[in-house]
Amino acid sequence: MMKSPSRPRFSARLILARLILARLILAGLLGTHIACAQAQDRVKVGLAIPPSVTEGSVQAIAEELRLFGDENLQVEYVVLPGAGALLPQLLQRNITLALPLPETLLSAHKTGEPPLPVTYVYNAGPRNTLEIAVRADSTIKSLADLRGAAIGVGALTWGTIPQTRALLRSVGLEPGKDVQIVAVGVLGAGFHALRENRVQALNFNSTWIDLLEGEGTAARRLAFPPTFRRMIVNGFLAHRSTLESDPGLIERFGRAWTKALVVCDANPRACIEAFWRRNPGARPQGDTAGPLAANVRLLQRWIEPLLRDETGQARVPGAYDLDIIKAYIAEMRANGEFAADDIPVASYFTNALVPAYAAFDREALIARARALP
Repeated sequence: MMKSPSRPRFSARLILARLILARLILAGLLGTHIACAQAQDRVKVGLAIPPSVTEGSVQAIAEELRLFGDENLQVEYVVLPGAGALLPQLLQRNITLALPLPETLLSAHKTGEPPLPVTYVYNAGPRNTLEIAVRADSTIKSLADLRGAAIGVGALTWGTIPQTRALLRSVGLEPGKDVQIVAVGVLGAGFHALRENRVQALNFNSTWIDLLEGEGTAARRLAFPPTFRRMIVNGFLAHRSTLESDPGLIERFGRAWTKALVVCDANPRACIEAFWRRNPGARPQGDTAGPLAANVRLLQRWIEPLLRDETGQARVPGAYDLDIIKAYIAEMRANGEFAADDIPVASYFTNALVPAYAAFDREALIARARALP
């Protein structure tokens, strides 16, 4: 009679030890996973105005696709009362990044003093999208025709105002004497002021003027001189201590923001839908086909100058052209806005982190974006 093969025997003590070891390994894996989830770096971004469907769509798709999460970041946006409020909050390090126009910073620099400890690290607005617009039926055809008119701005804390004053002086008009700059509120409040002729022009960004026209009020944009037209607008501004101690944090944020721009360029419809999901009150009632198409056009118009130059060539994401900024500073000084004659452009603007912003598989991301519903 053949003996059956012997089976290995395990003692109860050995089995118990292995069970304990397995549990420890599992607990370790879970602990590592939880620690990774908890280790996300928090980034608080200060905004001067509430996000509209353009930049709001970029923020929304970044969250839905976990573009910041993939960079181990948790991003929070806070809206402060104008660009003038952003710089103090950043200097006090109450926010990680700010998104102001550069005029507030450049006008704050004093001759002979060291630069303020902040630096623009990502060019989020490489071409001027600020506009001065009048109703299409207005007799005002140019900046010089604004004599005796009132220009509406959202608030008198806005960082757009130094540029507006310089633009007026460049055509021989003195702000406060020949032209009034008055606060009318944002979006609909400003549109209403223009329609009622309480102001004869609005100094809003291009997206808001598009929205004005979308509501049925035809507008005429007044041409800017070339130096003003080419100037940057918003950029991400960081405290220099963050730039020096944790440049990787800024690199990861800039890379995720660039990814979101690429996604919205490839599939603007998906980004608009993401914005509506995060902001249900913005979704139009009834048939959304028409509003969706209109918002897609808005987003495309807004994003085009961010990713491509005037010739259609791709921009380097986040990069600054310091020569354009220097020419603008000279123009602003000539028109009485920047008093300092030693503004340290190289301290206030850096391209040091730019290579990291595009360090991802762009084609794979575009394919992913186009596959979104």
